[in-house]
Amino acid sequence: MTVADQPGLDPAERALLTDSLRRAMTGHTGPALDTALRELGWPDIHTAAPELTGPVLFRLLGETGACAPLLLDVLDHAGADTTALPFAGGRWVRWAAPPGASVDDELPIHRAAAGLTPAAQPLADGRRVLGWWLLGTGHAMLTLARTHALERAQFGRPLAAFQAVRHRLAETLVALDGAEAALLVADETALDPTRADDQVLAALLAKAAAGRAALTAARHCQQVLGGIGFTAEHSLHRHVRRTLVLDGLLGSARELTRAAGAAIRLSGNATRLAEL
Repeated sequence: MTVADQPGLDPAERALLTDSLRRAMTGHTGPALDTALRELGWPDIHTAAPELTGPVLFRLLGETGACAPLLLDVLDHAGADTTALPFAGGRWVRWAAPPGASVDDELPIHRAAAGLTPAAQPLADGRRVLGWWLLGTGHAMLTLARTHALERAQFGRPLAAFQAVRHRLAETLVALDGAEAALLVADETALDPTRADDQVLAALLAKAAAGRAALTAARHCQQVLGGIGFTAEHSLHRHVRRTLVLDGLLGSARELTRAAGAAIRLSGNATRLAEL
């Protein structure tokens, strides 16, 4: 029996689950991680505690830099056809081995012929979990840049002492915190059956915010790290590539922002998604 078999995880159980998932993702990636997560009861986690799927499981994928085809499980669970998935620029991709045909060589994403756009609900579910994945990736980049700024010295001073460096790190954190707030609202809306009409827009805006925040993190953290961030020896480049791919999957931040504006303009009403 896994932790997820128990209804309503308390904080201790959630911490235990998070620790187990983090260890699995730190030691495995790709097919090996998929196997390890299923042994931990990943399908049961998603079914018994769907509120943990994004903020725990997919966020950890981003923070650890691991990958597994969990997005397909989320879409399949919602009844979507995962043969071909929409990608930025009107393109279509499929998630299938072997890897190597993507900007991110570790994600087995390949170009595909046009497919069927998933229904509104599966698309919303996919966008929400991708948003959490992007958020985790953004935090991973911020951690790398912050560590570098604290450890590296220039002109006899820690790099973190320079105001320009502080501003870039602070702007990254603000963007990530804003995206997390949007994702929490989207998750809360998704769990409320009385707000079915709001779920699609909330997920769309949350994924757009997460994509924009991760791109901001990539830009600022690359500047903080300087030349070392471009090298294969440093892990930042892996997270940057991952951000570019995940942002485009199921619609980029730019496309989703335009889509949200068009939907609001068409309806003539801007729904209040969160009470401030």
